[in-house]
Amino acid sequence: MPTPPGTSRTTHAFSWRFVTPLLTGSAINAINSSLIATALVPIAAAVHVSVGRTAVLVSALYLASAVAQPMGGKLAEEFGPRRVFLVGVLIVLAGGTVGGVGQNLTGLVVARVLIGVGSSAVYPSAMLLIRRRAAAAGLNAPPGGVLGSLMIAGAATSALGLPLGGVLVDAWGWRTTFFINLPFALLALATALFWIPSDLPVEGPRTSREVAARLDVAGIVGFGGAMAALLVFLMGLPHPDWIALGLAVLAGTGLVWWELRASRPFFDVRLLGTNLALTRTYLRFALAGLCVYTVLYGLTQWLQAGRGMSSEKAGLLLLPMSALSALLVRPISQRNLVRMPLVVAAVSCLAASAGVLALTTSTPIAWIVVITLVFGITLGTTISANQTALYTQVAADQIGTAAGLFRTFGFLGSIASSALISIVFHTQVNDHRLHVIALIMVIVSVLGLLIVVTDGRIMTQAPVRRDDPPAGQPRRPDHDGEVPAGSDRDTDPRRAGTGTQISGSRQQPGGGESL
Repeated sequence: MPTPPGTSRTTHAFSWRFVTPLLTGSAINAINSSLIATALVPIAAAVHVSVGRTAVLVSALYLASAVAQPMGGKLAEEFGPRRVFLVGVLIVLAGGTVGGVGQNLTGLVVARVLIGVGSSAVYPSAMLLIRRRAAAAGLNAPPGGVLGSLMIAGAATSALGLPLGGVLVDAWGWRTTFFINLPFALLALATALFWIPSDLPVEGPRTSREVAARLDVAGIVGFGGAMAALLVFLMGLPHPDWIALGLAVLAGTGLVWWELRASRPFFDVRLLGTNLALTRTYLRFALAGLCVYTVLYGLTQWLQAGRGMSSEKAGLLLLPMSALSALLVRPISQRNLVRMPLVVAAVSCLAASAGVLALTTSTPIAWIVVITLVFGITLGTTISANQTALYTQVAADQIGTAAGLFRTFGFLGSIASSALISIVFHTQVNDHRLHVIALIMVIVSVLGLLIVVTDGRIMTQAPVRRDDPPAGQPRRPDHDGEVPAGSDRDTDPRRAGTGTQISGSRQQPGGGESL
């Protein structure tokens, strides 16, 4: 029988000392994604630019994070997750300091890029550390409680950025939205140094050419160029930059051509083509992210422009949504649930999007809170279920890059929501334009629901094989010749799990499920 999550083996392997730096570091990127929103107006006044130009501070973090998430995962796989984690935290420290003392817009943009790059190295490194430690502990099932905590500290805290930013700016000024990174980064750095075991010495090629081939630097550059051009196009809407779109298509085509021929591809195109379950996980997360981020930013703008709310009050109105999502994540993740949470996420997203169609400036606040709470259900169920699905859909030596791409698709959803809001609210914010956004969200939600209910792998879960040996004991190799995680192939927690793969469907005691 597989070792169920929540047992003494899981508790021993994932002590609070090991988990604390991972959670602290993972919160940095999520909070920064929305923290700056309430500071744009005072920043514009302080550095003497228009408010419109400060939007680059938002897109800079999006771009840096979208590119750096999978890159951080690739580096962690090649050079050790603890090393990459520590370097990422140091970069965040530098970014928070540069932004806190910045005197012009250029310096603040550099700071946001540093924060985006540094914080993006944390999540994929954490996923790789968790996967290897679980394999070393002989856990056949994903450590659901740990994964749930990671998502609470990450995506589920993103809504906190708006109210937190409003409080910080009102109390101590816009510079605190940069300085707030310092205590988080220092805590993550100190705890990681003392409580995360050191990585093993780096093996393999050492020359610059060999290292470049090992990392697939050309693939990283191509991916970064394609993402940058695509984001420039999306962030420029409703004034499309067709040159940027053309460059995105050219760079994307070149990336696919190169990666199909690379021996160790950074962006594994074949994996997305052959592992359709993983591709669907990415797509589900992006579509749900589009709707949730549209609520975070679009509904906030409508509350301020249509109902005259302050940014602080509008942000606080979304706190129940964030709290509910955090409450849902942990029990779902602890039981490694996938099928039912994904169905609930899709249905709740559709219902809440339809509810936005009924909103007007005279709608009682209580009804608005109810709608955001339903979106809280969407957020909590989708992030927990999709992360568990991701954990079981890729080999252990690919989890870093795969986890980074998971976050990248989430950022694509948020960027698409920003483009949607910019187009519809370009000239005026009113009830009619909010309803146009809601209609688009309904269409996106229907698409997300169809992806879930037509997915045979999710909708037909097989029970666990009762002849499975206890975790930590060897068994017959899987169909691809690899020994499953938890075997006696490698018991070093710093390398355990490398090259292994969780395969097949698992039904945990007590009703838990995973792909």
